[in-house]
Amino acid sequence: MLKIAVVILNWNGEALLERYLPSVIEHSDGADIYLADNASKDGSVAFVKENYPAVKIIQNESNGGFAKGYNDALKYIEADVYCLLNSDVEVTPNWLIPIIKTFEEVPEADIIQPKILDMLRPDHFEYAGAGGGFIDQLGYPFCRGRIFQVLEKDEGQYNDICEIFWATGACMFIKKKVYDALNGFDEDYFAHQEEVDLCWRAQNKGYKVYYVGTSTVFHLGGSTLSNMNPKKTYLNFRNSLFSITKNLPRGKAFPIILSRLLLDGIAALRFIFQGKGRHCFAVIRAHLSYYRQFRKMNRKREKEIFKIKYYKTKSIVWSHYVYGVKDFNILIKD
Repeated sequence: MLKIAVVILNWNGEALLERYLPSVIEHSDGADIYLADNASKDGSVAFVKENYPAVKIIQNESNGGFAKGYNDALKYIEADVYCLLNSDVEVTPNWLIPIIKTFEEVPEADIIQPKILDMLRPDHFEYAGAGGGFIDQLGYPFCRGRIFQVLEKDEGQYNDICEIFWATGACMFIKKKVYDALNGFDEDYFAHQEEVDLCWRAQNKGYKVYYVGTSTVFHLGGSTLSNMNPKKTYLNFRNSLFSITKNLPRGKAFPIILSRLLLDGIAALRFIFQGKGRHCFAVIRAHLSYYRQFRKMNRKREKEIFKIKYYKTKSIVWSHYVYGVKDFNILIKD
């Protein structure tokens, strides 16, 4: 039997823990549950100690964001499989059973995510992960069930088990030996798209990422940074460029980076026309940060990259904004 450690990263999330931790306690039989606290200033640690003494607590010395927070905490946890779970996720009865079964029956499955539905619209997929993540040729991420801001209704169309390109950090299962082999998340990302990078690096080393649609969780989303927050725009644009630089061979990476810089500039102008000047400035800041750290990211590229077809479609931007494609299955069919 696999030893599962469910690890919830927390930063000042007492209200979220009060609401969502009970479902994890109730429905995670056989798993050890940990709270990895990023130097919270609220009463979240005291709340868990008082109300859920069975939950093991690891207190990080600082708030290093999602990436460093997990890297710091997981060093102290022994398990066969880590489940990295956001504090704003509600799990469902028997949610672990299909995941464990897949790990046991599909030995090449190294990273797994379940179906992610929207807490506020339970019959729709949720932005962060939906029915499994992919990227296009230019590195823009999208999901089965979510293209940019358009979310599909869950009608059982993704109740399958299949390979995907990236698994969401909102609820990611990863074998400890794989996490260790990858040296965990890249802490330069701080937060957002570090899971895309992790999964990309994993596949460059020959590991596999799977989606298991027979396991379901509900995600509130935006509890740390909402889509309206320019800091999220900044991190998403910058970190996406980081991933391309690190994970593609030089000959492929540089033409794509140039294309992305141009398209990002168009996105910044679009923000201006939408009256979102702070988001435009966030894109500019993202590019400036990328330029400053380009050499560092370039040095992180593996000398030998496992040859994979990393993209599912050539341009999600073109398909969505020019042809109006809003559905994953139509996108792939086209």
